[in-house]
Amino acid sequence: MLVDYAAPVAASPAEAEAAAVSAEQVGYDGFAAAETKHDVFTTLALVARATSRIALQSGIAVAFARNPMTVAVLANDLQLISEGRFRLGLGSQVRPHIERRFAMPWSRPAARMEEFVSALRAIWHSWATGERLMFRGEFYRHTLMTEFFDPGPNPFGNPGVELAAVGERMVAAAGRVADGLLVHPLTSRSYLGERIVPALRAARGGELDGFGIEMSAMVVLGGDEAARSRAEQAVRRQIAFYASTPAYRPVLELHGWGELADRLNVLSRRQAWAEMAAEISDDVLDCFAVSGDPATVAAGLRDRFTGTIDRISLYTPYEADRYQLAAVRSALRG
Repeated sequence: MLVDYAAPVAASPAEAEAAAVSAEQVGYDGFAAAETKHDVFTTLALVARATSRIALQSGIAVAFARNPMTVAVLANDLQLISEGRFRLGLGSQVRPHIERRFAMPWSRPAARMEEFVSALRAIWHSWATGERLMFRGEFYRHTLMTEFFDPGPNPFGNPGVELAAVGERMVAAAGRVADGLLVHPLTSRSYLGERIVPALRAARGGELDGFGIEMSAMVVLGGDEAARSRAEQAVRRQIAFYASTPAYRPVLELHGWGELADRLNVLSRRQAWAEMAAEISDDVLDCFAVSGDPATVAAGLRDRFTGTIDRISLYTPYEADRYQLAAVRSALRG
């Protein structure tokens, strides 16, 4: 299992750059940056220039906030700058953000995402071969590429494309058109084994060889009791936030927690964040997060995900001690 370092979600581009340099120095296999408060492609351009070995990933870039052509250009440039170290992680986000934050269209997200990736590949193929660009789909049409705007073949090849997915339709879309799947942090071992992997196998004719499955796993770490308590509360809040989203309800339903998802959704509409965190019982916490000292956390992650997850990063929605994170990485790698 390869171990990546996930930049803190609120990190500025400069802070992420410094974190990536440190992650490379101590031996992480990859570095992932999310798109929350800052543009993920800007961040990774800085990181690519400041590092030389570590693999880089957008984890994730919001696909539907853009179009296939803009993403094709951005990903192609990052592949050039990083000299072949970039992996394009894409996610759909949820409808309110696409329509109300980005003012972009939303419909049939799994079908739209599948076509989005197909359009990306058509654009890259046109650049690589010089063949006429002629992509006509239900959601996207790209039929113009003149020499002035054509960057030509990328000497490092095209970046791998990985899709974030929770629902089985999006998982199946990833299996058909992507190179890998990004498993959401709000994923239990049961949901992974009973829903995600079967949907992937069905979409790929039963064959997963050469297809990567990656996960950012929630963990509770702390150097002392007070730090562990703060970390636990932060993880409870994060679980509650994710679980309040209707798109993630099937994960909770599998465990008989559908009513919890409904209560959290109602509370989220009132922005009652403290009440939401209090709804997360120890059973729910333990289902979606691994807690303990570094050795215990590493053992728990291996027990849950060895044989299924190819790459893992630690999701810590709190200021985690970098030495504890490094200890988990060493134990996982060892």
